[in-house]
Amino acid sequence: MGLAHQLGENTPFTTMSGSEVFSLEMSKTEALTQAMRKSIGVQILEETEVMEGEVVEIQIDTSFASGDNKPGGKKGGMEKTGRLTLCTTDMETVYDLGTKMIDALSKEKVTAGDVITIDKASGKITKLGRSFSRSRDYDAMGSQTRFVQCPEGELQKRKEVVHNVSLHEIDVINSRQQGFLALFAGDTGEIKSEVREQIDAKVVEWKEEGRAKIIPGVLFIDEVHMLDMECFSFLNRALESDMAPVLVIATNRGITNIRGTEYKSPHGIPLDLLDRLMIVSTDPYTHDEILKILSVRCEEEDVEMADDALELLARIGTETSLRYAIQMVITASLAAEKRKSAQVEIEDIKRVYKLFVDVKRSTQYLMEYNKEYMYNELDDNDEYAVDNGDEEADKKEDSMETSP
Repeated sequence: MGLAHQLGENTPFTTMSGSEVFSLEMSKTEALTQAMRKSIGVQILEETEVMEGEVVEIQIDTSFASGDNKPGGKKGGMEKTGRLTLCTTDMETVYDLGTKMIDALSKEKVTAGDVITIDKASGKITKLGRSFSRSRDYDAMGSQTRFVQCPEGELQKRKEVVHNVSLHEIDVINSRQQGFLALFAGDTGEIKSEVREQIDAKVVEWKEEGRAKIIPGVLFIDEVHMLDMECFSFLNRALESDMAPVLVIATNRGITNIRGTEYKSPHGIPLDLLDRLMIVSTDPYTHDEILKILSVRCEEEDVEMADDALELLARIGTETSLRYAIQMVITASLAAEKRKSAQVEIEDIKRVYKLFVDVKRSTQYLMEYNKEYMYNELDDNDEYAVDNGDEEADKKEDSMETSP
């Protein structure tokens, strides 16, 4: 979340888990390909003609049309006609309105004093805000009201429009019969490589002509140790492409087997892929950092906690884990609420610490009461294991005596 926020809205950021590759109804390489192309943005620059100005007056007339004027002799209905007066600081023009434009103006709730833009190609109306000259028309304004200056120059002008899309969105639009609507269906299926090659060639052509910009985004793969050798080989080759995103992977494994093989490697990642990566080492949180994180968590959860209780909770987080300490915030507030206190005290932390054990105490408890659980793994020195071994030895001796 922090990485995506820092990169901004126009930079693609795709997150996925390593186990997702095996749960999707497509091949592993196709899932990784779609994830990588979702992480590559394309800024398409387009020039369009628009009319931009301040609304001076809107006149709408309603009339009844006679059936004789209708084709096929149909009964007449209500017809709307109107006139729209737009102005800039340099000129003023009156336009005749049809039914479609009148409905669009009504939908956007355009009134006199609004500054609007009208796309001549599509007829789309965008309300930019209220003119500063009309700022004193009302005594009170809503917080969403935005005031802008009256446009200057000509009413009709050419404006550059930027469309931000990803390569995957272009793939889906060009590979499905329903086009853009396929993006909302969710199930895009596998896309042919020929379609992607044609799209890549077209995007490169747009880039050379200055009509498009390629924005490499970020692909974040969590639990990357869940990928197998086939996925790692594909990533190794895909990173050599000119339009490859920045790959960020995360894992909490040490030296372990690469999935599907008997070979051990650091973090379960092949050495040739590790050689391409910039490895960022992480350090455990200090006591002061845990104290700060817990104080922020208390503010987010709207929990009042005494300073000594927060200090004790930070010490618990240092000795156990930060997750365990964070989970104790809500449970401690419930314990304080039960004794009708508005603030969490040390006694509430101690009570919760006794009720809910952490991983270390749970492991110690299981080691101590190992014999009381079913299906536990017993040591060789265990009494039952020795008796069982004696029975197996007796069976072997009997079989040796009865064998010819």
